[in-house]
Amino acid sequence: MKEFTRNILAVGTTLICLAILGACSTQKKLNTLQKGEGPSVQLTLGKQESYVPEVKNNSPQSRDTLKIVEDDGSEILIMKAIKDEETGEMVATDVIEAATVTARFRNIAERHGKVDLAFQVIVPESMRDSKWQLRFYPDMFILGDSIRLDPVVITGEAYRKAQLRGYQQYDRFLSRIVSDSTKFINIRALEIFLKRNIPEIYAFKADTAWVSDEVFYSAYGVSQQQAVEHYTNKFAKGNNERRKSRMGKMYNKYVKAPIVTEGIRLDTVIVSPEGDFVYNYIQTINTRPKLRRADIILSGDIYEQEQRLYTIPRSEPLTFYISSISAFVDNTERYLTKVIERRASANTECRIDFEVGRADVKPELGDNAVGIQRIKDNLASLIDNDTFDLDSIIVSAAASPDGSYALNASLAQKRSVSVSNYFEKYIKEYTDSVKLAAGFTLDLEGDGEMKSAFEGQKITLTPRSIPENWEDLRILVENDKVLNVDQKNAFADLMNKEENLDRRELQMRKADYFTYMKDALYPQLRTVKFNFYLHRKGMVKDTVHTTVIDSTYMRGVAALKDMDYAAAIALLSPYNDFNTAVAYVGLDRNKNAMKILSKLERTPEVNYLLALLYSREDEPEKAVECYMRACKQNRSYVYRGNLDPEISVLIKTYGLNQEEEEDDLFY
Repeated sequence: MKEFTRNILAVGTTLICLAILGACSTQKKLNTLQKGEGPSVQLTLGKQESYVPEVKNNSPQSRDTLKIVEDDGSEILIMKAIKDEETGEMVATDVIEAATVTARFRNIAERHGKVDLAFQVIVPESMRDSKWQLRFYPDMFILGDSIRLDPVVITGEAYRKAQLRGYQQYDRFLSRIVSDSTKFINIRALEIFLKRNIPEIYAFKADTAWVSDEVFYSAYGVSQQQAVEHYTNKFAKGNNERRKSRMGKMYNKYVKAPIVTEGIRLDTVIVSPEGDFVYNYIQTINTRPKLRRADIILSGDIYEQEQRLYTIPRSEPLTFYISSISAFVDNTERYLTKVIERRASANTECRIDFEVGRADVKPELGDNAVGIQRIKDNLASLIDNDTFDLDSIIVSAAASPDGSYALNASLAQKRSVSVSNYFEKYIKEYTDSVKLAAGFTLDLEGDGEMKSAFEGQKITLTPRSIPENWEDLRILVENDKVLNVDQKNAFADLMNKEENLDRRELQMRKADYFTYMKDALYPQLRTVKFNFYLHRKGMVKDTVHTTVIDSTYMRGVAALKDMDYAAAIALLSPYNDFNTAVAYVGLDRNKNAMKILSKLERTPEVNYLLALLYSREDEPEKAVECYMRACKQNRSYVYRGNLDPEISVLIKTYGLNQEEEEDDLFY
């Protein structure tokens, strides 16, 4: 027994010592971090993936040596090479291994209107502890705005166990809450009471019919609620209600560190703290106009059971320089030849009601005031127009087929003359008021005559008439929603077969649809149409040819600048020019782009884009040839090549531009 006791004490002592050592180890890590002596989390650029597509031919390996033909016909051999550190010469090699990336910036390319910002979050072993949760917050800075990206959470094993233990304690608390309120009713006692004292009520137990509370009350003398409350364990029910009211409080008590699953990029539990933890973070963003740079800064906190132990200092920024195909857009304005006519015309119509058999214009009749005012407004705007002068107006009054053709022709002509006279009077009054408002000028060089500053011309109104407006009636019938198909067909047959208008109207009166047509459609035929004829101020020739900006093309260019390549192609595809090719390149429609570029003059821009396309199509020889020509034509493409992955892989593989880089050292 004594031996057993000693063993128990030994084990207990060992566990206590281990716990003390663990606590000391955790505190030591925290002290080291607070003093800034140990390694901290690193925000680095990960290994950059090469853009090179898969080889499309069946050769066992890609070519190491390229034969490039210069413009003058001379040939240059280019090999995969590296620089010899001792001699400074480029030496052929088979494999170029990637070195560890330590730079704080990277050139990345926009493709399809999107950019991938790829970086690594490296957490050293010394920074992690089983009791801790590390929360890292990447912040992205673009165009003056900052955006908090989804955090990365690294949870220690002991921390997660404590989280789960809190949930278990809360679940145990919830299990003590009774959801079924009938559990608190002493059903057996209630049945015994009813059976002994009121057997007729107890009979309700075997009755399957539904019994309302009113029926139960009339038989028993108490309501259902009163009976239930009498045989309810009020003490137990009260305790249960108190537990319900404390659910939120108990959740906060037990679950001190809730497990968050939404709005985070990663939440991983580290079981073994050995070695550095590396997370490859990729954030895809939609590009915007003028977006040339993005910065990523990492900060964070260390928690132990929702107690913040340490705030991780903000890291140095990682900078991504963004290159875009839209940078190649040609901003040259495109023009169209437009023929400008001296003469122009416009038209409108209104409905003016007349008294039966009368032609006088009465504004107070029906809705005439609204229609007449609209015509007056149109006339005023045309008279005041700075571009056109109003020459003449043709006024055409139309009548419905109701009645004889001769009567309708006479009435339509009278009404047309009446409307013309009415608005001719209005035009005179309006132009007189404009002249008065414009004032007068004195001709000092001539005879000293006073002239009006308003140079309006005389406007003539010509009355015309449409005795019976059958054509508009045909259109109204075709579009009518009330007449059925048979009625419409019958009317169409009558229109086609009977040319005598009076006989046609007489036969139509016998049809079943005539009453509806007369009441609903005839009034719409009694209209007055106005055709306005104008000429351009100061223009003598009948036509003038001028150039105007092609608005459709310029909208395509704007879409290209905004990296909306699909919209740009929709607008620019009919033009098949350089900008169209740029839009195709932006959407990886390489064949379409190459077809256009191959027909254009070999400018540096064309050569560079061809190099990019040949690289995509796995034709390195043609790609290098076009790229070298572009660099000879424009030195800026030496540096642009590092921004596009299709070109940068050629530069690295074949050691291009070494001479240019060495020359820069002497500037």
